[in-house]
Amino acid sequence: MPLVNVMVNNRAYTIACDDGEEEHLKALGSDVDAKVRELLGAVGQVGEQRLILMAALLLADEVHAATTQLETARAELAAEKDSRRELSGSAEKSESFAADALENAVRRIEDIAAKLKVA
Repeated sequence: MPLVNVMVNNRAYTIACDDGEEEHLKALGSDVDAKVRELLGAVGQVGEQRLILMAALLLADEVHAATTQLETARAELAAEKDSRRELSGSAEKSESFAADALENAVRRIEDIAAKLKVA
């Protein structure tokens, strides 16, 4: 299991990860570091633990908001699919009704034509 040094607030943290996950873990650490630096600019140095906790809470809030947006988009997509299915069903019923009406009209015309031939 590889070990990766992740830098947050100019401090190195050594973290174990699965093979192939090293770069991803470094990128995540960079995101945390960026959030910590953002907080440093806003609230100043309030202690390492508090800064990292606040950064984690802000990142968790962003994930929560993104998850909520994704769930909303999925629900809207499902509703759109249901609506399309209903419209498709209505279109099929309309086509069937129109075909039946056309067949009836053809039969009547053929009956009239047959009667005209006889007369």
